[in-house]
Amino acid sequence: MDVIVVGGGIVGTATAFHLARKGVSTALVDSSHTGRATDAGQGVVFPWPFPWEDPAVQDFKRRAAGHLPALIEELTDDGQATGYERVGGMSVDLEGDDAGYELVRALADLPGYEGMGRVERLAPGEPREHLPLLPASYGGVYIEGMARVHGRVLRTALFNAAEERGLRYRKGDAHLLWNGHRVNGVRVGGEDLEAPVVVVAAGAWSGRLLSAVGVRAPVFPVRGQITHFALPGTDTRAWPVVRFGEHDHHVVSFGPDRVVTAGTREPEAGFECRVTAKGLADNLATALDLMPGLAQATVVETRVGLRPGTHDGRQLLGPIERLPGIIVATGLGGDGLSLGPYQGLVAARLAMGRATEEDLTAFRPDRPGGGARPAEKVE
Repeated sequence: MDVIVVGGGIVGTATAFHLARKGVSTALVDSSHTGRATDAGQGVVFPWPFPWEDPAVQDFKRRAAGHLPALIEELTDDGQATGYERVGGMSVDLEGDDAGYELVRALADLPGYEGMGRVERLAPGEPREHLPLLPASYGGVYIEGMARVHGRVLRTALFNAAEERGLRYRKGDAHLLWNGHRVNGVRVGGEDLEAPVVVVAAGAWSGRLLSAVGVRAPVFPVRGQITHFALPGTDTRAWPVVRFGEHDHHVVSFGPDRVVTAGTREPEAGFECRVTAKGLADNLATALDLMPGLAQATVVETRVGLRPGTHDGRQLLGPIERLPGIIVATGLGGDGLSLGPYQGLVAARLAMGRATEEDLTAFRPDRPGGGARPAEKVE
């Protein structure tokens, strides 16, 4: 075994896929935790950065934006259903969001933003022509390149494609093996699996895995409760992604009649994966305030996901100096479905000992002031 990947969400399966397609002997170990962010993600795909973001974040996002369509094409050619659809998107508000139009229109002309496609100003009433649930007073901006993705479907596509290329799979809780000098594998189900490199891509649970070998990683669960509605008899398959600018709230629609509204953000909830009365009430109140047309919709379910958050808001990607044999890939928060496939590619390159095109200093898990630190002496 050359590499073991721990974590079967979007990042872990993307890492495993990129390793397997290069012929690297790879095993994926997955505990299938209830509350995995990939399974509950809303599905908004908007990977492009904004000018006020950290330069390292901007560079990473531009590369991710270029990678995702190519990956989807490769998986499609491989015969996999990806759950990805480029349906366009709108940013709407009561003022028409002219300032937002000027910004997005300028970005669309820059290198690295080609995937944005056509950008149009929408006069009041025009957004409703694209999504009938919206009040007629809304105007906004249309962005052709926005997309939606069904996280579970994309995760399955990556897993199946990797398995066809020789990926080994083990289900169970992983425990890192330490030989006194480096991590050299994992123990799962009473069996020791050895490999010179282990990629920790276990999302919000990555910190627990690393703490067992004496490292505190700055990653923690951020609970999100996301509500799904159904509109029987209404075809929602062509509806675009919508962002309500004044609320920074998103709505995504899936076929045949599903509407998914953005949910809660609860960084203090810990690993409690459950729907709360307050969370559901907040979701319903916000959804009905923004889209009164949902009043007669069926409430199908509320999914709960534990997103991997970090204290400084930057992802964890790279090695840990005091823990040889480890590559960490997590901490994308709510951007996992947009950026996770590319994070997996970079993690795979690191696991193979290859140089990366981007500067990952800002994302190192052991970066000063925000990264991993000793918990106790490694035994």
